Amino acid sequence: MIRLYSTATGLVLERDGTFSHPARPLTLDDVFQSETPLELIESALLGAPTAPPPTADSLRAPLQSQEIWAAGVTYFRSRTARMEESKDSGGGTFYDRVYEADRPELFFKATPHRVAGPGTGVRIRSDSKWNVPEPELTLAVNAAGRVFGFTIGNDMSSRDIEGENPLYLPQAKVYDRSAAIGPCIVISNTLPTAETVIAIEIRRSGKSVFGGETTVSQIKRPLASLADWLFRDNTFPFGCFLMTGTGVVPPDSFTLQPADEIRITIEPVGTLVNHVL
Repeated sequence: MIRLYSTATGLVLERDGTFSHPARPLTLDDVFQSETPLELIESALLGAPTAPPPTADSLRAPLQSQEIWAAGVTYFRSRTARMEESKDSGGGTFYDRVYEADRPELFFKATPHRVAGPGTGVRIRSDSKWNVPEPELTLAVNAAGRVFGFTIGNDMSSRDIEGENPLYLPQAKVYDRSAAIGPCIVISNTLPTAETVIAIEIRRSGKSVFGGETTVSQIKRPLASLADWLFRDNTFPFGCFLMTGTGVVPPDSFTLQPADEIRITIEPVGTLVNHVL
């Protein structure tokens, strides 16, 4: 397992507690375009000069030309929440049918310039009154469609807009700084185990106002199958990230406010921290 960090001064690699700069020029696009990203990174570690651990303020979102996509209704809890928020519009059965179908819900989430990095701000829509973060295990997928690693994703969502009409999903999900990823990519041939915990805490004025957790075992679909569906009749020359859905949903009475701090933890990635602008 290797952790890859994107920083203000370039890539930093970490294995077994030792931090290094790549031994030769290397970009994130190189990694995502490689047929064997893990082997590429391991070769970049041969003779690599040591580096200090990256500081929090130096971290950047670990992407370059990669789009972010997302899967929905992959957890039973998410299915229930989506049906509840859309009950007045008659859209509840849409989500029940997606949960039971072979084909997953997949949707575009963000281009690189819309993505927030660790320690930076995410946004809530100005035309929405019910906004929540969604903590998600996020897959790193190379240009050939192979999952080679994972990170943490925050899929910011406007629940009132999506609930008004399922066809409003793009407006509920896609806007500037509607997604955050980081703090690093774990590069490994092994995906997180079923026991892996996905946890979130939201703090307001220094106090915790919401916390919750789930595990990877609660995801209905095999993780690799989500990437397989995404790459059907679609190409990603620079690879992509794929958020895998959420199993932690704040109560209906909760909505984010400016200056809230969102902390999402998935080991061994670490904790992704963002604040609401």
